This record gives sequence, structure tokens and C-alpha cells, in this order.
Amino acid sequence: MGSLKSQWDALTARHEQTKDRSILSLFDDATRASDFSAQTGDMLLDYSKTNIDRETRAALIGLLDAADLGSKRAAMFSGAPINDTEGRAVLHTALRNLDGGPIFVDGFDIMPGVLATLDRMRIYANHIRENGVTDVVNIGIGGSDLGPAMAVDALAPYHDGPRCHFVSNVDGAHIADTLRGLDAKTTLVIVASKTFTTIETMTNARTAKAWMQDHGGDPSTQFAALSTAEDKTRDFGIPAERVFGFEDWVGGRYSVWGPIGLSLMIAIGPKGFDAFLRGGQAMDRHFQTADWSENLPALLALVGVWHAQVCGHASRAVLPYDQRLARLPDYLQQLEMESNGKSVQMDGTPVTVSSGPIVWGAAGTNGQHAFYQLIHQGTRIVPCEFMIAAEGHEPELTHHHDLLVANCLAQAEALMRGRSIDEARDKMADAGLSGTELERQARHRVFAGSRPSTTLAYPKLDPFTLGQIIALYEHRVFVEGAVLGINSYDQWGVELGKELATALQPIIEGTVDTSDKDGSTAELVDFLQKHRS
Repeated sequence: MGSLKSQWDALTARHEQTKDRSILSLFDDATRASDFSAQTGDMLLDYSKTNIDRETRAALIGLLDAADLGSKRAAMFSGAPINDTEGRAVLHTALRNLDGGPIFVDGFDIMPGVLATLDRMRIYANHIRENGVTDVVNIGIGGSDLGPAMAVDALAPYHDGPRCHFVSNVDGAHIADTLRGLDAKTTLVIVASKTFTTIETMTNARTAKAWMQDHGGDPSTQFAALSTAEDKTRDFGIPAERVFGFEDWVGGRYSVWGPIGLSLMIAIGPKGFDAFLRGGQAMDRHFQTADWSENLPALLALVGVWHAQVCGHASRAVLPYDQRLARLPDYLQQLEMESNGKSVQMDGTPVTVSSGPIVWGAAGTNGQHAFYQLIHQGTRIVPCEFMIAAEGHEPELTHHHDLLVANCLAQAEALMRGRSIDEARDKMADAGLSGTELERQARHRVFAGSRPSTTLAYPKLDPFTLGQIIALYEHRVFVEGAVLGINSYDQWGVELGKELATALQPIIEGTVDTSDKDGSTAELVDFLQKHRS
């Protein structure tokens, strides 16, 4: 097994040797598509439309061996404190460990508590679904919002419970627009904050409580909390039987599998939520047992490492051709960028390669009429990750889905194939142009091609499949972090802004002057205060 440095050097050399090669030329090998795809159950990852060949793949897998990924994976699943800057285990996988046996943290089996909390959630969700609640408002931010909001949208065809709404922004417009039109007497408010001190969440929670009191509701029976701070939830007026806690070995952006997913369970029912958990558990087992060359999370991570750290592509686009996954790029932004947007390795030394890429995207086909121009003809290469289901949930609209699939596959093909100047000239000649005008117009229609993409295909977006997708990306983050030598499970980068915002609030309110602030901040405060009515 080579050292990490030697593996990085080999990959850099490999990139230099192959960077000018056409991806399309790799398909001269008739086995290319099957050899550069992998499957678990009914989910297929095709990474053949990249410039990774067998030699490159072997070098990438060597990177996993050099990083001792197998041991790190075992440590995570066993409950070792791999989040070493905070001294915590990383066990969101335990929340979906429905029948996988005990897991010990500090010598204590956590699974009885996990399963007991899940049972409490099922009982409470059924109570809400059966007792006249029409709307659920989940108030949280970050992982307490992005995960459940994305999942509730994704599984809309399975909703048979109350309508779910999500409030995260401290901007008063968000809570005001959400509550407008709701019946305070039939609305449940879920406040999601582990510490019950998150300033945005608690500001919105107090506003929702006042609204409910003013409009005939009863906050003493219509609020629930997702928190470990029972003293604070009790002081807020929420009794212990409506408080669902989770331990510090569950990070916010990995928390949709437990109490943070209560809104999803209420929307689709406990059986649907169990299917969602089992999808995640199935991906866990695949990640733990499949060879690296057939392991979807490992392969997706290696493709990402090849593009971001070796080829130097600074961003990646997530492009689900599934309207109900429209929030998935936002969810993955937090999952990947908060996890791997680091510049320091576990031992405190600087990261020696670029860290996580910028993650962005949108649902197809909307993106085709927005930013695909840059993806196809811009000067920066943006690796793309397409997602597509074999069928949708609207059998009467099969022709819509056929067109959706055609667009997804066509975009991936177009990125790879491109259009040469000769092909563009022929096209313009067929349009009746000639001479310098033909040449000018042809150059505008050239596509460089060889722009890499992967495609994740699955039969249908159901709860089990969504669980697989989320767990796939969670483990992809773990693999990339292990290769980079960073801690994917802390987020110190969010702290400084929070501290400064707390200090700025009395200045904004006018009770403290701006004497200790920089000139720009002081000038902006002065402008904003002058223009308040």
C-alpha cells in the first residue's frame, strides 16, 4: 500500500497524461458502460461519462487504501469518537439501525434508547394524524430544516397526514407568510433545536407561540420540541411527553433519521418513515460490505476527488430530473460544504490539496433554461451529477416522464459528445449561410464536449429510495473527508459569524454605539438606522 502522498502524485501524473483525451473515445471499448457503473439493489450509478479509466480507477482506489478507509469506516460504525475535535462519536447510522444489533458508546448500548425514541415518535405521529391537526409548522434552521423540508417535498405522493410547513429564516417575512392563512386551533408547531437556544429558531418559536395565543389556539397542547434541553423546553411550556431528544453523536445535517424527521413521519406515517429508514440501512450495509470497485458511496466519492482535487474543478452541479427533489441541491450544499469545507487536517496541519468543491444545482428541466449554457459552453468545467427515476408517480402523464428522461440522458450525452467546428459549419451551411458569416455563426455553435457527468438511476422515488440516496451522499462525504484527512463532523466555520451577530444586535437596536466597529460596518449600521421608519 503506497503512502497518501505517492497516491496523490500518481493521480496528478495520470491527469497530466489523460487531460486532453476525449471522454467519448473511451467508448471505443464496448464494455465501457458496464465496467464503469455499479449497482446496489435497483439503484445504478453510471460514471462512465468521466475521463476515469481502469488505471486511474486503480490509483483512486489506492488512495482509499492509503487512507486506511476500511478501518475508519469500521470506527465510525462501531461508535468510536471519530469527531475528535469535539470528542464525539458519529452515529447517525444508529438511527436507522432497525435490526442491526447493539452499538456501544462509552461502553453503553445506545440502541434501546434509539428504538424507544422511535416508538415514541410513532405513537405521537399517529396521535397527531388521527386527531384533527390540519397543519404542522416545523421551526428550525440548518439541519433541523433542510433535511425534513427536502424529504417532505420529495415524498409528496406518500402524504396522507397533515400539511407540513417549514420556517427557518429569522426574517419576519418567513414566519409571517407561513402562518398567514393557517388555523391556529388545528396547527401543531414543532420547535427543532438541540440546545433550545438557537437564536433564529427561538425567535421564530416565540412569534409562533404569540400568534397561536392571539388566534384561539393552545400552545400548552399544540407545541412539540425536538431537543435535549428538557429544562428549557419545560420553561417554554412544552411538557416532557412532547419532547423528543437526540444525542450529541448525531450532527444536525445528519439528523433527519431521528426526531428531526418527526414532521416527515407525520406527513407519510410511521410505516412510510420506517421504509425511509430501511433504505438508509440498506445503503449502510452496502457501504460496509461491497468491494471498493463496486461500492457506490466510495465510487461517487472517488469521482468527486478526481474532479475536485486532481482535475481542479472548483464546483459540482447536482441535477435531479425529479421535481420533488428540487430541494436536494440545497440539502447537499450543507451536507457537503459544511462537512468538508475545511482547511486544516485532523492533526492541525494545513490541508495539502483543495478541499470540498462548491455544490450547487437545481431540478431539471428548469436548469436547462437557466445555467446549462455555462455548463455546456463556459470556460470552466463543471462536473454534473444527474439523477433520474425510471417512472414517475403520475401514470396518466407518462408522456411527461418520457420527455423528462429524454432530456436528462440527452444533456449528459451532449456534455460528453459536444459539437466540433466542422459539425457546426455543416449545420450553418444547411441553414443557407456561407463565407465569413457561416464561419462566425458556426463558432457560436461549437461545444467543447468531454465535460464529465455521472448518472444515478432508480426505479421510482419512494421512501426506501430516498433513504438510499441520502445515505449514499452521507457516506460519500465520509469517504472524501477521510481521503482529505479532515474532520467532516465539526463546523467551527459557522461560529465566528454567530458571535459577531450577537455582539451587533444591541448596536443595531441603538443601545450601543459603533465605536469598536470597522468603518464599513459602522457606516452600514448608520445608513440602515437612518432609513428605518
